[in-house]
Amino acid sequence: MTTPGGLAEVRALVFDVFGTVVDWRSSVAAEVRSLGWPVDPPAFADAWRAGYPSAMQEVREGRLPWTHLDGLHRRILDALLAERGLTPPEAEVAELNRVWHRLAPWPDSVVGLRRLKARFPVITLSNGNVSLLLDMARHAGLPWDAVFSAELFGHYKPDPEVYLGAARLLDLEPQQLLMVAAHPSDLRAAAACGLKTAYVPRPMERGPGGRMASWTPSEFDLVADDFVALAGALGA
Repeated sequence: MTTPGGLAEVRALVFDVFGTVVDWRSSVAAEVRSLGWPVDPPAFADAWRAGYPSAMQEVREGRLPWTHLDGLHRRILDALLAERGLTPPEAEVAELNRVWHRLAPWPDSVVGLRRLKARFPVITLSNGNVSLLLDMARHAGLPWDAVFSAELFGHYKPDPEVYLGAARLLDLEPQQLLMVAAHPSDLRAAAACGLKTAYVPRPMERGPGGRMASWTPSEFDLVADDFVALAGALGA
């Protein structure tokens, strides 16, 4: 864990959620496995998640109208099923699409957030839609002070409107906001908008042997092993 520097101005923390706060891969794979479909559950989870960036790009380029994340997830899921020649009942597919509402947190997430919340407002800054994030918080016991979603801004991260919109809604200057994420690209985009950054690596996000994006400690204002360590570094 590195020692924080230049964070005296920070007044609130905003968090990426998928992969940073919750373990999407294990959660999705477990539900796919329970359905008994003739697929490899972890590989199916990976393929589902892999369709997400290109789906967002379709929205950015105007090839799709604004579509919240539940809608994008369903488009990707339908395509995966078609590619595999699978035709499960509609009710089963619709229920699986909502698996993203009930993802399990990493073991340190809830206790770490509670500690951080004692000192700072803790807020989501996610591409997930509001209803998804609310359901997830209730399912996983995540103690958010507020839920900020790309849906509020009509833009998906890493568009600057999301990071700057969060600062605006909190009536803060960008440098008074600390973005916490397990993804260097998210943090780089936040830093380009003037936010402070905290990197919390999640080496198991993509399972055993999963590749992590390259990064250097000097890129971020703070690096911590998990949310408990992050709380300690910030004096919470």
